[in-house]
Parts: sequence; structure tokens; C-alpha cells
Amino acid sequence: MQEYYVTDQTFDRNDTPAKGEYENCIFNSCDFGGKDLSGFQFTECGFNNCNFSMTTINKTAFRDVVFKDCKMLGLRFDTCNPFGLAFSFEGCRLNHASFYQCKIKNTVFKDSDLQGADCTEADFTHAVFDHCNLAQAVFDRTIIEKADFRTAYHYSINPENNRIKKARFSVPGIKGLLDQYDIEITD
Repeated sequence: MQEYYVTDQTFDRNDTPAKGEYENCIFNSCDFGGKDLSGFQFTECGFNNCNFSMTTINKTAFRDVVFKDCKMLGLRFDTCNPFGLAFSFEGCRLNHASFYQCKIKNTVFKDSDLQGADCTEADFTHAVFDHCNLAQAVFDRTIIEKADFRTAYHYSINPENNRIKKARFSVPGIKGLLDQYDIEITD
């Protein structure tokens, strides 16, 4: 069976991409919500204002992909093809997404919600969480060395259970590193 391969195309709201490999493509306002994108390959693609909520992405490849203003509730990145896994997020809703054991160094999250996201045992070395809401996100045995949390908020990270060497935090964010001690911090 011949693999479906598409390059340098733009897909809009009503387009339904067939299973295959997409390189340097743009997807605008596409609704993938609840669909099965298992086995698809996306390389150097951009997704703008797309819905991925509860989409199945088993063995899906995301290589140098940019997600902007996408709704991605409950997405299981831990089931993706790990080879070359690389993406960035801007203005995305990633609530309850799973990054369990994902190796996604240098990932940039900008102006995004990651409420309730599972970051257990993931490698976020050099990641940037720029103005991101991390309320109830789970960091357990997570590598966040040299990661930037200076403008992130509502996080709770136990320094004893995570690798945080040289991670960057702001003074107001220090409270999120001390939650497990049940102490009161005032100005």
C-alpha cells in the first residue's frame, strides 16, 4: 500500500486530511476533536486554532511542529512516536494533557494552560513555561533542569522529587516550590 505524502499545502476548516505524512503544511481551524490520527506524521507543520481535544494520537509523529491557539484537552502525548518528538505551543489549552515519560527538551509553552497536565517522569530540560497556568499539573520525578518558570503560575513542584538544578523561578513563584511543607508565606 502506498503511503499518502503531502508537502507545502494549507488545510482549512472543512478539509479532512487522509492518513499519511505531512511536511511543511499549515492547518487552520481544523477540527480533529475525538478523531483518530494514529500513525500520522507531521514534520515542520503549523496548527492554528485547531481542536485536538480527546484526539487519539497513538504512534503519531510530531517533528518540529508549532501549535498556536489550539484546544488540546486530554491529549495523550505519551502515546506519540517518540522519535524526533519536538513541538512548541502558544496560546493553547493543554488541560489534562499527558506528557508522561516524554523526552521533550527545549519545548516552549507560551501563554498556555496546562491545568491538571501529567508531567510525571518527563524530561523538560531547557523548557520554557512563559506565562503558563500550571494549576494542579503533576511534576513527579520530572527533569526540569535549566527550565524557565519565571512567569509561570499556580504550579506546585516538590524539589525533593524532581530534578530542578539550575531551573529558573521568580520570587513570587517560590511558594510553588514550598507547598509540600504546608507553611505560610507572607510579604
